Amino acid sequence: MSVAAAGGTPAPDSGGDGGAALARALFAPRTVALIGASGDPRKTTSRPQRFLARHGFAGRVVPVNPTRAEIFGVPCAPDVGAIDGPVDHAFVMVGTDAVEDALAACAAKGVACATILASGFSEAGAEGKARQARVVEIARDAGMRLVGPNSLGVIDTRAGLTLSANAVLELPRLTKGRIGVISQSGSMIGALASRGEARGLGFSTLVSTGNEADLTVGDFIRLMVADEGTDAILLFLETVREPQRLMAACRLAHEAGKPVVAYRLGRSGAGEALAVSHTGAIAGSGAAVDAFLRHAGIYLVDSFEALVEAPQLLAGARGAGEGRIAVVTTTGGGGAMMVDALGTRGATAVPPPPGTVETLAEHGLALDDHAPLIDLTLAGARPDTVGAAVGALMAEETVDAVVMVVGSSAQFRPDLAVDPLLAFADAPKPFAVFVVPDAPDALRRLADAGIAAFRTPEACADALAALVRRTPPPPETDAQHGTALTPHLPQGRTRLDEAEGAALLARLGLPFAEMATAATAEDAAAAADRIGYPVALKILSPDIAHKTDTGGVVLGLGDGAAVASAATEMLERVAKAHPEAAISGVLVQRMERGLGEVLAGYRRDPVVGPIVTVAMGGVLAELYRDAAIRPAPVTVETARAMIAEVRGLKALSGWRGLPRGDLDALADAVAALSQLGASGLERVAEAEVNPLLVKAEGAGVAALDALVVLTP
Repeated sequence: MSVAAAGGTPAPDSGGDGGAALARALFAPRTVALIGASGDPRKTTSRPQRFLARHGFAGRVVPVNPTRAEIFGVPCAPDVGAIDGPVDHAFVMVGTDAVEDALAACAAKGVACATILASGFSEAGAEGKARQARVVEIARDAGMRLVGPNSLGVIDTRAGLTLSANAVLELPRLTKGRIGVISQSGSMIGALASRGEARGLGFSTLVSTGNEADLTVGDFIRLMVADEGTDAILLFLETVREPQRLMAACRLAHEAGKPVVAYRLGRSGAGEALAVSHTGAIAGSGAAVDAFLRHAGIYLVDSFEALVEAPQLLAGARGAGEGRIAVVTTTGGGGAMMVDALGTRGATAVPPPPGTVETLAEHGLALDDHAPLIDLTLAGARPDTVGAAVGALMAEETVDAVVMVVGSSAQFRPDLAVDPLLAFADAPKPFAVFVVPDAPDALRRLADAGIAAFRTPEACADALAALVRRTPPPPETDAQHGTALTPHLPQGRTRLDEAEGAALLARLGLPFAEMATAATAEDAAAAADRIGYPVALKILSPDIAHKTDTGGVVLGLGDGAAVASAATEMLERVAKAHPEAAISGVLVQRMERGLGEVLAGYRRDPVVGPIVTVAMGGVLAELYRDAAIRPAPVTVETARAMIAEVRGLKALSGWRGLPRGDLDALADAVAALSQLGASGLERVAEAEVNPLLVKAEGAGVAALDALVVLTP
């Protein structure tokens, strides 16, 4: 890989060494320059030098300040060019207006990489964006890599590199570990580090990415995948930048068996109310980003606690099979909380299998083999019983993961029900422990053994649900390269009318019900005679997206007189309701029969790019929000998986003896629509078929409506 996706910036491995030189400069530099360092301990710009000394960085540290001869006893350089020998990493801590000059000096010196602390760049409007573009140009011309701007820095616990202004580094020590952290919020690397310390969980490398003007989250994932000292990668995300770089990096992480776990901010959908189509309302940027992350094979969690505690459960990338989770407990209430938390996240707690029932009967415990909880009771809080229960479940073919819930003994007698669990550190199945009381010593014992331990049932269930839901990232296939379309798209308009939209989507292979356009009521009646009755009548206007809302749809017309009358009334009614709309006539369409209605939608999401959506069809699509979303285009196989995810479409699969719909034809239609993502038609912002009528198995599908939204 020689060129990155954004702006032609060199990729981390462009040097031909798999990114090793960049990793050394970033995380194990021999010389660091602190540009703008302060000798005032009260100032943020004094922190990195103090922290590097506190945490034992063995490399050379050179503060750069033209007004000081020394800072904290270390001689200053007046500028970076005055430093003897090469500089691997510069932490640029000057004010926003001075950053360009500082970077120009770094470029002239041949600095390998620079981290920019200052804000006021792309996040600060047009002027800030222009300033960031100049900074990137300076770095690119010199072959220098950038972290930030607006970055709190980087930490590598193994090298003692604390090149950061994060106050968490006031801690006397940082526990070394094998988990990498990449955060778009600088303060969150401190929050994760402090919470990890409280649990005895250590990290290898922590990065505050800032604005990602150059190096992005995907680039840092690549570097951590290549790091033999990192086994799992945590992401704290606010958005997705360079989605294809991120997808490619996640493929590498999957191949290396290193789980990527993410918590994402910004899930509210205020902006989604502005969408024109049902698809835009259902699959706004929040839903689209989550779908993209899951499609990339990322374990997406809903709670910050789970982000901290999940890695030990997920390390090694062990799957959860069919998601059958056995819950064992020494406390009925705690176990019930765990079962409830799993259920609310769509995960299944299963009753004890016969083999486990028999094993525990030998220990004097009679289990309810129908209850989704294996309650050992207080009497079973003994090492032999706890070990036997967990061991039996690990051997059961009908159990995919095991959760142990430990009650008050965890706090006062960890030898009873915690210590026996340490033998399952290398269990053949995912194994999690929820500790009900406040028992930090027990949590630390489990963490030290490499066992995933959770303080709340919600975080534990969140991590397990992420394990169950996770699918591998897709391989790069030919399906990602569709046939280019070159239709004429009208200028000065933001929508096609339905006939124009249907013509465009039909070129992708979507089968539309027979239709004809008519300018007058008489023309409509004649068209209906040719098509055959019954027919539907619809207003034809690029300015009216939802025709039903304004009386622009009449169904089940059985003869020419009814069609002419309905057309006359419709043209008058809609013209009165929408005097500003351009109305070119009506659309006459054959009525079709089927088993169910589906929404198939396409959207060019502003964050992650083209996506395709499958949901229940009809006017209630937005109300149910029962949808499956993927980056577009998709293969037919992926389209089938999407259809299976939509609960409202289960009936079409022959559920409880109902007739089966033609789901193969539906998958073909979804995959065909998704090819807009590779068609080259970037002016198509949204496209939707709603409803897409699914007929009986073998009879195909019929597209009954087309909405196509254009960018100006």
